Amino acid sequence: MQGSLLFLLSALVALMPGLGFFAMLSSASAPSPVAEHAVVIFGGDMMFDRTIRAAIDQKGGDFIFSCIDDTLQRSDMVVANLEGPITATSSTSVGSPIGAPDNFTFTFAPSTAALLYAHHVGLVNLGNNHIENFGIAGVRSTIAFLSQAGVGYFGDPLSDTVSRGELKGVKVAFIGYNEFIDHAQAASTTIAQIKTARAGGYLPIVYTHWGIEYATTSPLSVQALAHEFVDAGAEIVIGSHPHVVEEHEIYKGKYIYYSLGNFIFDQYFSDAVDHGLLLSVDITSAGVQSVTEIPIELDHDRRTCPTP
Repeated sequence: MQGSLLFLLSALVALMPGLGFFAMLSSASAPSPVAEHAVVIFGGDMMFDRTIRAAIDQKGGDFIFSCIDDTLQRSDMVVANLEGPITATSSTSVGSPIGAPDNFTFTFAPSTAALLYAHHVGLVNLGNNHIENFGIAGVRSTIAFLSQAGVGYFGDPLSDTVSRGELKGVKVAFIGYNEFIDHAQAASTTIAQIKTARAGGYLPIVYTHWGIEYATTSPLSVQALAHEFVDAGAEIVIGSHPHVVEEHEIYKGKYIYYSLGNFIFDQYFSDAVDHGLLLSVDITSAGVQSVTEIPIELDHDRRTCPTP
């Protein structure tokens, strides 16, 4: 019986692109006699190449998450930005000189998708400036590896996938915004997706890739766009890309975090880049109830740990 259930869940994932672990969790959850309630942890940028990949090859992938894993497990799902493609191609950035073009051309090992799933990262944003480092073929490869591992995705540049489903009885829609494609078209598409999700009874959660790298304050244009997303119906707006933590605000009762900084990365040249932020977001069908900040730091041994 258990084997049949797993088969049916796997078939469901295959029929619902972009959902992965999200769909399996929704399908496997029994109805609750109490009010619907879910906890989602959000993280910033994840990069599994360069010295992170070398550390994984030496110590195993679980080592990278070993310090933060207990924190991640205290949620129903973890959502973060996957800053590059998953392909079977050999890395060009491992061992490359800092600042050289190859140093910024990322590809992650095929085992990365299963590693994410094993450490509760059930949904990833693909709308960023590195996902096409190995072209459209690299994007398709990423989707294939994620789907095979049961990890969901949204914001992919091939179809602007929105990941919709129920998480512990709460109807949510994860919507991506990527500044690094045609800005006007991307913004209008995101706004339309927010309105469609609201009309369908889903809470729109907008995860963005925007702003200026290493700037600790978001541009006024980004702030204006975040407000437009809330005006359109976004329940919460969460940003990535600057690699540092930026300011946050409450606008019309909705949380906006402009950048969570780095989550899994090998940048150590300042306190700003080697300290990030996780958010534990408590959600019910009525919306976001609370947000708890979890400061993190990137250790030089390539682990990410809660800040003491």
